[in-house]
Amino acid sequence: MQKRQYTNQYDLSKYSDAKIGVLSDTHSYINPKIAAHLADCDIILHAGDIGSFTVIKQLREICKDVICVCGNNDNAWQWHQGEHNELKTIPQIAEVSLAGGMIIITHGDEYYADYESWHTQLRENFSNAKAIVYGHSHRFVCDQSQQPWVLNPGAAGETRTQKHGVSCLHIYTDSQDWKVKEIRA
Repeated sequence: MQKRQYTNQYDLSKYSDAKIGVLSDTHSYINPKIAAHLADCDIILHAGDIGSFTVIKQLREICKDVICVCGNNDNAWQWHQGEHNELKTIPQIAEVSLAGGMIIITHGDEYYADYESWHTQLRENFSNAKAIVYGHSHRFVCDQSQQPWVLNPGAAGETRTQKHGVSCLHIYTDSQDWKVKEIRA
């Protein structure tokens, strides 16, 4: 299998304002409550451990602008053989340009040394972003204490949903102001 492209860039600045749905760690299944929260989004971002191309198809039925990155479980031996061509097209990192700033999407596992330094490492590596979205830990995090924001939507599937259940985020953007809404379903 060919190595996938490391970083893809997406220009979605056509949206003067946008409602962005953010999810991660579906592991081949999107909880229907999460899917319902994504229904009216302009853009959907998936921060890895997608699990199968079926998940991407489901997201594209909800929204035409879907951007995903690979997680540590998105690999040839865990995806169905018939989906390997689609898997090759998914980058490890995505840079999404929007009105008012950029969102970086990464699964985040390659930056994990210990939980305490994770956000510091992400901020150092992606200091040009307004927000960094990551997954991997299945822990819901909305750290807006400094720029760039570091956001983890938690798990949106059935795997390791922790004691709080499934979750996702909405990011509302325009050229002047961004806001984050936490969603626990």
